[in-house]
Amino acid sequence: MTKTVDITIIGAGIVGLATALKLKELKPNLSIQIIEKENQVSKHQTGNNSGVIHSGIYYKPGSLKAMNCKRGYKLLLNFCNHNSVKYDLCGKVIVATNENQKTSLINIYNRGIENGLEGIRKISKEEVKEIEPHVNCSEGIWVPQTGIINYSEVSQKILSIFREKGGEIFLNTKVKNIIPSQSNYKIETNNQTFETKMVINCAGLYSDKIAHLTNKHVDVKIIPFRGEYYELHKEKEYLVKNLIYPVPNPDFPFLGVHFTRMINGGIEAGPNAVLAFKREGYSRWQINFSELIETITYSGFRKMASKYWDEGMMEMKRSFSKNLFVKALQELIPEIRHEDVFRAGAGVRAQACDSKGNLLDDFFIIEEKNLINVLNAPSPAATSSLAIGEHIAERAIKQFY
Repeated sequence: MTKTVDITIIGAGIVGLATALKLKELKPNLSIQIIEKENQVSKHQTGNNSGVIHSGIYYKPGSLKAMNCKRGYKLLLNFCNHNSVKYDLCGKVIVATNENQKTSLINIYNRGIENGLEGIRKISKEEVKEIEPHVNCSEGIWVPQTGIINYSEVSQKILSIFREKGGEIFLNTKVKNIIPSQSNYKIETNNQTFETKMVINCAGLYSDKIAHLTNKHVDVKIIPFRGEYYELHKEKEYLVKNLIYPVPNPDFPFLGVHFTRMINGGIEAGPNAVLAFKREGYSRWQINFSELIETITYSGFRKMASKYWDEGMMEMKRSFSKNLFVKALQELIPEIRHEDVFRAGAGVRAQACDSKGNLLDDFFIIEEKNLINVLNAPSPAATSSLAIGEHIAERAIKQFY
């Protein structure tokens, strides 16, 4: 007979892994397993992000993003210090490139103060240039808390500790159906059927699909946004010391292209934000027609697209035109030339959208009896992962005790 475990987590991205670890830390006697459709952990959002340790400066005070980023930041650094995972708190500058952006820059600074960030300060053009000599700006903000890390390395360490504590993981195991069975759930996969008392859905780009297996009325759909990167050629890396961010466009819900020094070497430039034609479409040429049709026929997507049509078209043009991408980079560093950068990797962000066309701005978690669905966990989810995992674990444990 198939054994019944206490909790099954679907998805082995960093949030799913962190949730599993926190459950084992809080209640070692609970039997915990992870089901992952890929042949390795953290293959999608976690393994393809820019590797930034976020400070929490952007997020609405009191939101789950703000609270979990602040706590998650501390938990992440403690975890890395205890487990010899390398990171670098190099700091970053957020810069206004023209006078029209100054008000937005002040708003970001004030939000950082409200979120309890210490050491951030408004700095003049001259002070910015002492930190990043090649940047174009009128003034900026210095954020010392920001750092760089490799989240795949963090994930591997979390998995190792989880296994040491008796947790199990099943790779190459794709969920096909979830069936309520008395007080338990049966999870049908491509390999076998699992029985579990509780399901925690951390399936990222397919989290809405997993949620709909048990609740057809969940009013969100995941819209996949691809973020494409360029990298600086080695001889041009001197142009960027650490991290340079623009003031975000208030009319578009993404941070804009920026420069990031990576923990294992190199300077990344990007990402943009374009609709992916496949949920795991890391190239402009990867198309899943059924997924694309499902996206563009969704009423929420059409309403959202009507709000951001101009910005979305410009992002799409930049995706196909290196010249336009470089032009956006030149707003921050005018010395950048077409030949100084080469096309690099890409990530896909799982962004939840509701039927009214709203892109959910905060983490979004739905809890039912013996069931928790994590339906929106974009950036700063990696920075916040141990705090999110702790939050989910505590909610799950309350249903057991």
